[in-house]
Amino acid sequence: MGLLDYLFGNGGRRFIKRKDSDAGEAGRALEELRGSLYNELRTSEGAKRQQQRFCGPVMAMTFNFMVAVGIILGNKLIMGRVGFKFPIFLTLIHYCCSWILLAIFKALSLLPAAPPARTTPFSSLFSLGVVMAFASGLANASLNHNSVGFYQMAKIAVTPTIVIAEFFLFKKTVSFHKVLALAVVSVGVAVATVTDLEFKIFGACIALAWIVPSGVNKILWSNLQQQTNWTALALMWRTTPVTIFFLVPLSPLLDPPGVLSFKWDIHNTSAILISALLGFLLQWSGALALGATSATSHVVLGQFKTCVILLGGYFLFSSDPGWTSICGAVTALGGMTVYTSLSLKESREKASDQLPKHSLPPQKLKSTEDDDNSRYSPPDQTPAVV
Repeated sequence: MGLLDYLFGNGGRRFIKRKDSDAGEAGRALEELRGSLYNELRTSEGAKRQQQRFCGPVMAMTFNFMVAVGIILGNKLIMGRVGFKFPIFLTLIHYCCSWILLAIFKALSLLPAAPPARTTPFSSLFSLGVVMAFASGLANASLNHNSVGFYQMAKIAVTPTIVIAEFFLFKKTVSFHKVLALAVVSVGVAVATVTDLEFKIFGACIALAWIVPSGVNKILWSNLQQQTNWTALALMWRTTPVTIFFLVPLSPLLDPPGVLSFKWDIHNTSAILISALLGFLLQWSGALALGATSATSHVVLGQFKTCVILLGGYFLFSSDPGWTSICGAVTALGGMTVYTSLSLKESREKASDQLPKHSLPPQKLKSTEDDDNSRYSPPDQTPAVV
C-alpha cells in the first residue's frame, strides 16, 4: 500500500512533474541546437566552420572513395547492360539532376550561404564552371574512346600538371620527398595498367585535351574553398548552371548520334537516374575532399581507387591481371602511403606553427624582478644613529 500511495499521491505527482520537466528541457535543448545550426548555415563563415567540423580530411576522402567506386560500377552497368553509349549526355543528366537537388535544398533553406560577391569575382566562378564542363565531359569521352589502361596513363599526367600549375599560379612548391613518392605512385600505376594499353588516335587526342582542364579544375576547387569561406554545396550551386550551359554544345560534338532514339523505358530511366544521384554525391564528395586536402592529394586518391579496384578484383572475383599489374599496384600503394604520411606531417607542422606563442603575465615578470632585486640589493649604507 505504501508504494501505491506514493505513486498516486504527492510523490507520484512530483515524479511525473519532474519527468515532464526533463522532457521539456530536452526539447528546448534540441530546438536550441536546431536554431544554432540554422543560424550557422545563414552565414558563409558559420557554414564553413560546420563543414570543417563534420567533414575533416579523412571523412571527406573516405566519402569520395566510396562514392567513386559505386559510380564506376553504376556507369559500367549503364554503358554495358543498359547500352547508353552517350558519355557527354550522361554527364549533362548528372549535372541537371545535381542542380535540381541543389534548388530543392535552396527552397528548404538547407543550402549554406555563399560569401559576399565582392570577395570572389564572378570571373573566377565562371572560369570554374567552364573548366568543370570540359573536365567532366572529356573524362567520360576519354573513358568511352580509350581502354582503361590508356585512360589511367592519361590520369598519371594530371599529377605533374597540377604541381607545375600551382607553382606558376600560386608559387607553391613540393618537397623532394613528396616528389619522389609521387614518382613511385605514377610508375606503379603505369605498370599496373600497362597490360590494357590500347592506342587510338582520336581517343589519345581527347585524353590529351582532358589533362589540363582536369588539373586546373581541381586547383580552382581547392583554392576557392581553402582561401575563402566557400562551402562545397554553395560553390556547386553557383557553378553548376555554367557547367550545364557548356555541356549542351559538347554533347552533339563528341557523342555518337542516336541519343533521342534511345529506349527510355522505366528500367533504363531508373538506372540512369540512380547514376545521376551517384553523380551528385561524387561531385559533392569530390568538392569536400578538395576543400579539406589539396588538388594533388585528390589525384593520389584517384590512383588509390584504381589500385584498390584492381586488387579487389584479384582477391574477391579471382580475376587474373597478371603478376606485373599486381606488383605495380602494390608499389603504387606503397608510394601513396609515404605521400600521405608526409602530407599529414606537414599539416601538423603548419598547425603547430600557427599556435600563438604564450608568455608569462606582466605581473609575474614584475614580481620576479622585484624578488631578484631584493635578493641581490647591496646592504643599507645609512650610518646608524648613536
